[in-house]
Amino acid sequence: MRHFIFILALAPTLLFAQQKQILSAQEFKTKLNDKSAVVLDVRTADEFNEGHLDKAVNKNVHDKDFDTYTAKLDKSKTYLVYCLAGKRSHTAAVSMRKKGLTVFELEGGIESWNGAKLPVVK
Repeated sequence: MRHFIFILALAPTLLFAQQKQILSAQEFKTKLNDKSAVVLDVRTADEFNEGHLDKAVNKNVHDKDFDTYTAKLDKSKTYLVYCLAGKRSHTAAVSMRKKGLTVFELEGGIESWNGAKLPVVK
């Protein structure tokens, strides 16, 4: 019974920690200043070419070699991951975290970034 109560007491902390991995456009923008940050756009190449965040690297989460690609990433870096609306980047982030990578997601994807009137590269 004590273990159950402990787990219940710990649950909000774990939930909060997980929520902080999903950032608003403004929080994501602040993270871009981190010198160890790598911006990863997990959309298709066509979507990327329509507009992307400055210095973003494009790797489609649905590419068959995505897991191999992310397995080779530097674990000392912080990865800022986004897609169009947040679903694909969440899929990518979960997979990357399982590999021991530090990952932050852009809540609402590039749509929320554009909604906040933040700059993109075309």
